[in-house]
Amino acid sequence: MPFAGNVLTFVKKYQVFPSRYQKILQKYSAYYNLLPDADKYRFERRVFQFIYSKQFIPRGFSNITDEMKVLISAAAIQLTFRLPQIYLAHFNKILVYPDTYYSTINKMYHVGEVNPRMGIIILSWKSFIDGYADLTDSYNVAIHEMAHALHFENRIRNSEFDFLDEESLYILEKIAATELPKLQRGEQHFFRSYAGTNEYEFFAVSLEYFFEKPQEFKTSLPLLYETLSKLLNQDPAELYKVS
Repeated sequence: MPFAGNVLTFVKKYQVFPSRYQKILQKYSAYYNLLPDADKYRFERRVFQFIYSKQFIPRGFSNITDEMKVLISAAAIQLTFRLPQIYLAHFNKILVYPDTYYSTINKMYHVGEVNPRMGIIILSWKSFIDGYADLTDSYNVAIHEMAHALHFENRIRNSEFDFLDEESLYILEKIAATELPKLQRGEQHFFRSYAGTNEYEFFAVSLEYFFEKPQEFKTSLPLLYETLSKLLNQDPAELYKVS
């Protein structure tokens, strides 16, 4: 169960980031390993805070492992790391299935979804792992679903309301209005066709490419890349270049 009181108070009380958590990040989180040491410390604190602000619920598992908690939390913090203390507060439950799961709502199988009405993020663990197995294919279910959660969180009136830069969102909307028809017509495009589904999927797919193919993205769609970089206050192309 998540810590019932103030998360920041809890984390300040227990200052030491568990070594078992750190080893998981060092072994599996490419983004974390690219960060300078000072940023790694900040990343660890944010992961710690995220973990203790959520209820991780197993579906088809006997329990949620430390590895699941740490890596799912790290995926969320990867998006919000350069934003001011954003932990997707509205989404207090994270459900984890072993593999694809059947949704009784739309009668389809899913690898992940976000339910803002219930405050739930749902992930297939197999799909999560597959998304990080190849860090350059621009398919990453964790980034995709956390992008949806981020988009919703910005609109929900709570302590984290309206944290994304309005000008960047406006530019993003204009770019999407131009690019969506191209994708829907099946024109050759840097993004895969699913990005043309709607503006929400365009944003989520954009962030998959932003983190997994940043250099190519920056060259192919420079205005969109610059807009996302300003929106998240980070530039993965520069981070990877340093490495």
